[in-house]
Amino acid sequence: MKRYSFTLITLFIYIGMNIAPAHAQKEQNRSITQSYLHGWEYALKAGFNIGGTSPLPIPAEIRQIDSYRPGVAIAIEGNATKWLDAQKRWGLTVGLRLESKGMTTKATVKNYSMKIINTSGGELEGLWTGGVKTKVSNSYLTIPILANYKISPRWKLVAGPYFSYTIQKDFSGHVYEGHLRTPDETGSRVNFTDESIATYDFSDELRRFQWGVQVGGEWRAFKHLSVHADLTWGLNDIFRKDFDTITFAMYPIYLNLGFGYAF
Repeated sequence: MKRYSFTLITLFIYIGMNIAPAHAQKEQNRSITQSYLHGWEYALKAGFNIGGTSPLPIPAEIRQIDSYRPGVAIAIEGNATKWLDAQKRWGLTVGLRLESKGMTTKATVKNYSMKIINTSGGELEGLWTGGVKTKVSNSYLTIPILANYKISPRWKLVAGPYFSYTIQKDFSGHVYEGHLRTPDETGSRVNFTDESIATYDFSDELRRFQWGVQVGGEWRAFKHLSVHADLTWGLNDIFRKDFDTITFAMYPIYLNLGFGYAF
């Protein structure tokens, strides 16, 4: 993910600074001008995703969120907008976005369904009561399809669905300071105290395809430069349908803040 992001950021800066041979630059400008006259507009965007992956509503098993730390989550996007009327107030945008979404949380839980890996490498499954630390770090190729409405020459609103393919998956962590009842709340008890922990990893249980809705706004600060804020809200559970260790659905909810360059 870092390698791809670096490559795309380099490309973004390269184009934004108009570093190109004079003849090629003139041809590019002519082509962009012709597209603009026919109602097309192209842009590159870069930003950061801030948010988390959460059940809705928060289930009774999660008694308290002890800490939250957002991950380094970069988003790079190229898109094309077709304006549908002569005044260029209504339009449709289709894009391709390379992005990451992540967080690290600590929570206190009670009777939380869990499958842990003990020190000997075996698995224990049951109900956990105590502390849970979870790390989520996923990378996606995302296609947003957004309706555009210009409030004014500088302001516009966007809304529509997005579709994501997961290219890197990580949902893992460890439990600490508590006990596991196996196979249920009346079963045998395994205690973890002091520095004792047990890890878990549900990365392979994550879905490859995810989808949701995106809503946001953009302000055109200068002729070519804009800033934006977009909220993306996942509508399907991040886990596979047949995964039943975690008994509630979890959804990625993130705010993307960044800037863009329009051609």
